[in-house]
Amino acid sequence: MPEQHQPVIEVVCIDGATLPKYETEGAAGMDLRSIEAVALGPLERRLVRTGLRIAVPKGYEAQIRPRSGLALKRGISMVNTPGTIDSDYRGEVGVILINLSQETVELDAGERIAQMVIAPVAQAKLVAVDELDQTQRGEGGFGSTGIK
Repeated sequence: MPEQHQPVIEVVCIDGATLPKYETEGAAGMDLRSIEAVALGPLERRLVRTGLRIAVPKGYEAQIRPRSGLALKRGISMVNTPGTIDSDYRGEVGVILINLSQETVELDAGERIAQMVIAPVAQAKLVAVDELDQTQRGEGGFGSTGIK
């Protein structure tokens, strides 16, 4: 397999944040950590600070995704997933967490709360037309192809 270009992400760590890192050699995402202790009640959502400001190169995005372990073990997910950090955003990366469990969940400062995947993006050119080409599927959607 050909070697892929490794984009360089400049990072400013504020308020005691640490650089994200890949936890294993084959990991697609870097873990993001909270810089604050948070208690989330059932169905409560909150913007949780990471203390990171990043500069994503043009032609890439940073996708912020939930951590599967937090979802399974504690019922914590993200409201908008994946979240997108655009290449021209320079503010602090925040993670909108939601507690889908029936009890309050406490997260410590420094706890891994999400993962960040760097992915290439393309901006499309939209062209207005009067009709679209026909396909076998046509307008079928929302389960129209069945479940088995």
